[in-house]
Parts: sequence; structure tokens; C-alpha cells
Amino acid sequence: MKKASATLLAMTLGLAMAAPVAHADGYGTAGCGLGSILFGDDPGIIQVLAATTNGTFGNQTFAITSGTSNCADSGGGSASAKAFIEANRESLSKDIARGQGETITNLSALAGCADEAAVGTTLQKNFSEIFPEASVNDTQVSESVLQTLKSNTALSCKLLS
Repeated sequence: MKKASATLLAMTLGLAMAAPVAHADGYGTAGCGLGSILFGDDPGIIQVLAATTNGTFGNQTFAITSGTSNCADSGGGSASAKAFIEANRESLSKDIARGQGETITNLSALAGCADEAAVGTTLQKNFSEIFPEASVNDTQVSESVLQTLKSNTALSCKLLS
């Protein structure tokens, strides 16, 4: 418990002392979020720490949707939805399997879909097409999700082109 408290304290102090990033795209391969503020955009193993921070604190989804923590607010659309899907693939796969969850809510908002519950149900029904095997890459997943949302006109995802 003491070790976890010390780690949390160190991370909090690091956040307080972190220099602000000058550009909204000032993040590395781990993506935007708290990890990008703490660890910046330096390449290499530091991006593992940034990604772990983003995942541990669960802030990346909110940051992407709200345009905070180095995540540019682009107003949604296909490019934003694609970036969101690829940055949140693991969480999204779990939510798609359940047919609901925070990542589906945020994806629905980015895509401008009328009914997030219907989005969840539709993605859940298409899980095996979106994730045909464990080795499917992020780009294929995002393309499958976007195609599923675009092809179902009842979802009214008005921000997808």
C-alpha cells in the first residue's frame, strides 16, 4: 500500500511540475492523455510508461472526447472516430462484446450517432466481423467499425463521411 501511495504521489508531483506541451499534437505513440503530459513525445520505452499511465487512470477516453490533455478537439467525424478507435482498441473491444460502455458512448458522440444503445447493439452483433481474429491490426478494426456504423443508416451517424 505504501508503495502504491508513493507511486501515486510521485506521479501527481510529476503532473504538477510537467511543462505544458505547446501543440495539441505533442504526444508520442501512446497517444494523448495524462501520459503525454507526464512523459511527452520522446520516442522509445518512455511511451510504454505514457500508455500505462493513460490506461491506469482511464483518462484517455475522456480526454479524446473532450479535447483535453493534449487531445485536439476536432468536433468529431471519421478521422476523429478512427483515431479514437485505434487509441482505445482494447477497451472498445470489451465494450463491443458487452454491447455498451464508455467507449461506445464516446464513439457514438464522435460519429454523431443518434442512439448510443443502438450503436452498442449493432457493434455487438458484428463483433466477429470487427474482430475476426486476435491478430487483426488497429487499422482493420477501425475500418470495420466505421464501415459497420456507416452501413447502418438507422444509426444516423451524421458525422461519418
